[in-house]
Amino acid sequence: MNQEPNPASDAIGRLVQEFSKLPGIGPKSAQRITFYLLRSSEEEAAALAEALLSLKQRINLCSLCCNVTELDPCPICRNPQRETSQVCIVEQPQDVIALEHTGVYKGLYHVLHGAISPTEGIGADDIRISELLSRLQNNTVQEVILATNTNLEGEQTAMYLSRVITPLNIKVTRLARGLPFGTELEYADDVTLTRALEGRQEF
Repeated sequence: MNQEPNPASDAIGRLVQEFSKLPGIGPKSAQRITFYLLRSSEEEAAALAEALLSLKQRINLCSLCCNVTELDPCPICRNPQRETSQVCIVEQPQDVIALEHTGVYKGLYHVLHGAISPTEGIGADDIRISELLSRLQNNTVQEVILATNTNLEGEQTAMYLSRVITPLNIKVTRLARGLPFGTELEYADDVTLTRALEGRQEF
């Protein structure tokens, strides 16, 4: 005799599958999170669901630096205390958080939302380079700091950016090699990032 499908099992399986899509979350971790939520109160589950929806509905990109923000321009771009002659180029929004945590850098940022990677079919037109070049036309930026990751894709992106920015008569620097090759910026510690910023060199 065929058994009717268990809707509870279907719901659990679906949530496990969705959590498994998250970076760093394997099937076992996804299962643990799912059953934790199953045991939690309806209010806690609703708060999580509301936070997820709010994230998608309220977060946009800053029209100046392309960082994620609820307000446009973002708080960093609107801050009159920031040094507007410097722009630090990073790959992802979480890199801004890592650099801000050091308390050393006082300039502005530009978030590319990726890196050039021919093997994955990602070219210069697929990341926020055109927005960056538009920003650099106003003649207020004197230094661009390349803070892309120290891996193959980050190096390719830095090389490309150097080629297109240098003709604009803007100083191009690169974070110092206190960052080992292959390190992603968001995982570097504060001391390493501080030394990399302070020891940056012309590219």
